[in-house]
Amino acid sequence: MPDDAARLGALYDAHAASVRRYAVHLTGDSAAADDVVQETLLRAWRTPRILAEDPAATRSWMYTVARHLVVDEARSARRRREITMAETPETAVQDAADAVLDAMLIEEALAGLSRAHRDVVVRAYYLGSSIAEIAEELAVAEGTVKSRLHYGLRALRLALQEKGVTR
Repeated sequence: MPDDAARLGALYDAHAASVRRYAVHLTGDSAAADDVVQETLLRAWRTPRILAEDPAATRSWMYTVARHLVVDEARSARRRREITMAETPETAVQDAADAVLDAMLIEEALAGLSRAHRDVVVRAYYLGSSIAEIAEELAVAEGTVKSRLHYGLRALRLALQEKGVTR
């Protein structure tokens, strides 16, 4: 394998620049030419006969493979379906209707919780307060806050499931 790496390195040194220039000439695209060179070298690495030859003797094989890769890409179904445009089309604007409906469902579900559970859930998830901060604000133990948060979220999940929310 180290022999193969050295031979591939010799192929790269001998032909990569000229194959790239050839591919740029054929495609008119520098990035596509880089891909062609990479694929050509990969195919050389997968072909023991080419790796065994002197790098100077493989020039025509490298050019032939590069040309075939460019032709195959030009004939590909992906290429035929792509449409190039001078300007990118306008981006779609996200409709806020789903967010409004989600907010209404959550508001209704929160209204169904007990006040103690609702206070903890709202402070933790909407106000971003930590367990310690909530415990201090409500003057209860941290364990109580954790318990209320657990049972409040469970009740909220059940209420949302009853309303048909599945995610």
